[in-house]
Amino acid sequence: MTVLHSVDFFRSGRLPVAIEPRLPQPAFPEHHHDFHEIVIVEQGTGIHVFNGQPHTICGGTVCFVRDTDRHLYEHTDNLCLTNVLYRSPEAFQFLSGLDQLLPQETEGNYPSHWRVSQSTLQQVRFILEQMAQVDDNMDAATLANREILFMQLLVLLRRGTQVAGNVDNDARLNQLMAWLEDHFAEDVCWEALAEQFSLSLRTLHRQLKHSTGLTPQRYLNRLRLIKARHLLRHSDESVTDIAYHCGFGDSNHFSTLFRREFNWSPRDIRQGRDATLQ
Repeated sequence: MTVLHSVDFFRSGRLPVAIEPRLPQPAFPEHHHDFHEIVIVEQGTGIHVFNGQPHTICGGTVCFVRDTDRHLYEHTDNLCLTNVLYRSPEAFQFLSGLDQLLPQETEGNYPSHWRVSQSTLQQVRFILEQMAQVDDNMDAATLANREILFMQLLVLLRRGTQVAGNVDNDARLNQLMAWLEDHFAEDVCWEALAEQFSLSLRTLHRQLKHSTGLTPQRYLNRLRLIKARHLLRHSDESVTDIAYHCGFGDSNHFSTLFRREFNWSPRDIRQGRDATLQ
């Protein structure tokens, strides 16, 4: 497994934060690093496999990666992101208590993937631009400014994921996409789902297509297929059972969609024939 080292990304041993844009981010094999990072997805789509679990990502996705985590990117399509690297919450000279703004692991569950609205993402971009413009001087004022910007970023991300009483369509779409991640195997009625999240059906279709490049049904199918591929690789369930557990009532239809999405059949994945493409 590839290991990325902080010495290759931080220009000075005293700098607590570094910015690494990936425009675009190609497929990248599984790796881990001796630093932490916050991945801000600007646009495009891809699959982020985080500690062995697949997640669909697109513009507005935010991923928190610790130095103990392993991850990879695959099936990327114009995936543009900015990595905010930091050594550790304890590496900051002028800030304390940053852990309270970061995701907290509870009973083995680490909420690594967040979603923010496009308006919040625009504000994030402004802070990232400011962070990139800060020079690498080692004087106290410059270091403090860099750390303050990092804290502002964390506050903005946390506020951007909180559900307010008056949310706009963008925020409602984020809630809907989060719901789909957890309920992908259920029968989905788009009219009912639009009503559940206070969206018109037309707005749901338009905004989901804008965010992911896919129609709602294709997006849902991709979610299901990604989860199915994970089970094919890491379980002993039959192809038919996996298809059923991932929301497909017909295993032949499942196999057709699977090959169309990944260019491999479910049996090929089960036998590990796709490993050379990782």
